[in-house]
Amino acid sequence: MPGERAGCDLAGVIIRRLWSATNPLRNFNYLIACPETGEALAIDPLDHAACLAEAKRQGWSITQVLNTHEHADHTGGNAAVIAATGAKLLAHHAARIDGIDIGLKAGAAIRIGKRVELEVLDTPGHTLAHVCVLAHGEQAALFTGDTLFNAGVGNCHFGGDVNRLYDTCAGQIARLGDRLRIFPGHDYL
Repeated sequence: MPGERAGCDLAGVIIRRLWSATNPLRNFNYLIACPETGEALAIDPLDHAACLAEAKRQGWSITQVLNTHEHADHTGGNAAVIAATGAKLLAHHAARIDGIDIGLKAGAAIRIGKRVELEVLDTPGHTLAHVCVLAHGEQAALFTGDTLFNAGVGNCHFGGDVNRLYDTCAGQIARLGDRLRIFPGHDYL
């Protein structure tokens, strides 16, 4: 699985999931691209080298970096990606992350190129300043950061709140329906 690249196309949204053995926390990194313009968003690009290499391989230009939350295993690649691309940094408006260009709130739209739009969900719990992003479509896709893992719900060990995480999962995510495709922040299976 190290160095794995997986991709899919959901209603015109091109998604590349990148995973490598760069750390023991088993992070996933994502690129979401507009098929028309080649503009791309990097989500939690800890493995900045893999993200930059995949964007180059695909002929994409990373114009935005999104951090789902402020933990270093999600923000650690920001500086390298931004230095290489000039991308803008997006994160929760209250996140303690250096260099945020656009502070995100619930309901905000993130546009990637001409054809991709993601909806921001304010999803406290794992941390108090956490966002997930939703791609609407015939099969919706949710990029969950550490709100959900592929092996269960995120933890609250480092600045989170279990009651707020429950409210996020029961009040927001459960209502998104059964056809939701989940893209978690870690591979814990």
